[in-house]
Amino acid sequence: MTRTEGEIATNTDLTGSWSLVVPLKPLARAKSRLGRAAGELLRPRLALAFAQDTVAAALACPGVRDVVVVTDDTVAAAALSALGARILPDTPAAGLNAALAHGALSARELRPDSAVAALNADLPALRPAELARVLDFSSTFPRAFVTDAAGIGTTFLSAAPGAELRPAFGGPSRARHLASGAAEIRLAGLDSVRRDVDTGEDLRVALTLGVGPHTADLNASVSPARDR
Repeated sequence: MTRTEGEIATNTDLTGSWSLVVPLKPLARAKSRLGRAAGELLRPRLALAFAQDTVAAALACPGVRDVVVVTDDTVAAAALSALGARILPDTPAAGLNAALAHGALSARELRPDSAVAALNADLPALRPAELARVLDFSSTFPRAFVTDAAGIGTTFLSAAPGAELRPAFGGPSRARHLASGAAEIRLAGLDSVRRDVDTGEDLRVALTLGVGPHTADLNASVSPARDR
């Protein structure tokens, strides 16, 4: 299904071909670098809001059949399940890439012929139309990825049906994904897909792009300029 402005998707497109995997740390440890800009009380709430806006946009994207959130955080699990995501405990408990591989395996246990993609949980400005372009372009490659706005990390990694995801997120992951043979997606106009948020300055840019309703509700409490 699709959503109009301000609406939240509560289920998925039953004709879609993509399963998206979104990893989320326990909120108490998530987005630690935002502490300076937002304060320690607001930081975990922002981390959840980012994830809610990311998941809602993903579920509203044409072509997405389901979104699997890998997390052990019960508060986040309840909030994201209410949006329509399927919650998967992080049973490997071995870091980000193990969680993503676990989510991809779970998605394909349910739908063996699905294309899968890993998507960061901190994309509060994510626009369904931009994500749809990424998915459409990715479908022509065995594996493909989108680098972050800094050109160093990765916000999206896909694997076509029958291809292994092989995630290598964290730090300079762009170089690792290139070295692994994944195609880099260089389409123009993907600002919302590339804009992950780790710092107050990142959040300022995301707010300029236009964030989803959950992050917008917390905007008045944030001073991004403090973390430059």
